[in-house]
Amino acid sequence: MQVPFYKYQGTGNDFIIIDNRQQHFPKNDTKLVAQLCDRKFGIGADGLILLELSDLHDFKMVYYNADGNLSSMCGNGGRCITAFAKKLNLINGNTVFEAIDGVHEAVITNDVVSLKMADVSAIDHFENYLFLNTGSPHHVTFVEDVKNVNVKITGRKIRYGAPYFEEGSNVNFVQKINGHTFKVRTYERGVEDETLSCGTGVTAVAIASHHANKTKNNTILLETPGGTLTVSFEFDKNTYKNVFLKGKATLVFTGVVAL
Repeated sequence: MQVPFYKYQGTGNDFIIIDNRQQHFPKNDTKLVAQLCDRKFGIGADGLILLELSDLHDFKMVYYNADGNLSSMCGNGGRCITAFAKKLNLINGNTVFEAIDGVHEAVITNDVVSLKMADVSAIDHFENYLFLNTGSPHHVTFVEDVKNVNVKITGRKIRYGAPYFEEGSNVNFVQKINGHTFKVRTYERGVEDETLSCGTGVTAVAIASHHANKTKNNTILLETPGGTLTVSFEFDKNTYKNVFLKGKATLVFTGVVAL
């Protein structure tokens, strides 16, 4: 079977996206998903996304990590599938779609997508790090010089260590540049390595930075190795609401894969 695919990237976080409205893709074949995401033996990507029909909304997003397993929400993936839906003429400039963590709204103008993320009220603040869930779990730690952090080794140790163990957490290392700008590097579980950008990660960093009094701003610039993203939010009654992740989502190439 010949299946068309589309390769998208959002600040270097790259995805294989497949139109699965006809349910042709063998979605329970985790080995196949992992093979397609493999950068040596497959197409290569941080994850694979299926666009499927939704009973109530414009479409449904089904996201797999590069290891082939179904995963929690992916912010950059949500931005990329919005761009893909527009390419398919499923949407115009606005959309409401279904994902694993609930319903998301998004607006696309040219290649810039603003994605509404989940509200956040539960933030655990420890001596050396913060933990919160922005659709995916995130460990956030502030460092003096983020470029000198060995993200793969240190991130992996935290990801598999207490209190996360096998279930794991994504791990973000953050350097404050000024009152509204932070540099971020992220170790992603499921990829088990540093990625060039992580949407739920920079969202977690923006909220954690505000919660930890690193900033008083509610619009934050996050500089990742793959580019800059913007996160904005409102803080009301101990809850971060109207959280938006904004940045470019770009089609890289298209192809056909034999399954």
